[in-house]
Amino acid sequence: MVGKIVKGIAGFYYVFAEDKNIYECKAKGIFRKNNNKPFVGDNCEIDIIDKENNKGNIVEILERKNQIIRPSVANVDQGAIVISTTSPKPTFTLIDKFLILMKQNNIPCFIILNKIDLEDEEIYSKWVRAYENAGIQVVSISAINEDKEKIIDLFRGKSTVLAGASGVGKSTITNLLQENIKMETGEISKKLKRGRHTTRHLEIIPLDKDSYIVDTPGFTSLDMFNIEKEELKDFYDELQRHEPDCRFNMCSHTHEPDCGVKLAVEENEVYQLRYNNYKILYEELKEKRKY
Repeated sequence: MVGKIVKGIAGFYYVFAEDKNIYECKAKGIFRKNNNKPFVGDNCEIDIIDKENNKGNIVEILERKNQIIRPSVANVDQGAIVISTTSPKPTFTLIDKFLILMKQNNIPCFIILNKIDLEDEEIYSKWVRAYENAGIQVVSISAINEDKEKIIDLFRGKSTVLAGASGVGKSTITNLLQENIKMETGEISKKLKRGRHTTRHLEIIPLDKDSYIVDTPGFTSLDMFNIEKEELKDFYDELQRHEPDCRFNMCSHTHEPDCGVKLAVEENEVYQLRYNNYKILYEELKEKRKY
């Protein structure tokens, strides 16, 4: 039977199979021998060894479309970061880190702005346009007011990594999506949360056979991996647009004279918020390299 790994704990993998049941599986030793550890999100073939108790073995990992190492997840179609206008206020460097992580892996990403019922126009104009100027889609919703169809359309037919700090409304959005699907999937979501394991792990919540949400606990500690400080500017499209105007070919856009990017910031063609994020992350990478 074919299925998708939706959760992994202590050597056990939970596979959402084509019969809409979840099977607790072990991976064959050949995977360890070949250093091919199964990832959450992997499509796989399983042998059923105990139908009554939903037990099986993973016998083959199907070809991956992509994979992210941290968090360890495969076959992602898109990323979505949920933020709120207030309570809690956005942490912009964290937003940029997630956007960079997705861009590193060539995964499209957008921002969900939740709690627009609490929206302040001054807050909106201060930073949302900064991200839109960078070519990043920002979708405004109010999950508490059950903006259902608008939210469902964002996730339909996709496997979506959903990230965001505590309190921004990720759970509200997830529950809203589950209320609109057939009962079997709702029951599956409950099964995923039930059992002796209380520690939160990365897991996938099936919405239907083609739509999945990848929950990412621990997002607040997200780090940037395998990026040199000189490469950081490549992840800021709006900075790239003004780089030809820089005096120096290897301009870092931080301290050099005649910098096209700094001039663009002064002329409001690059938003100060994003430029400040860039400088903070540049210094973070600079310090990281020291150690």
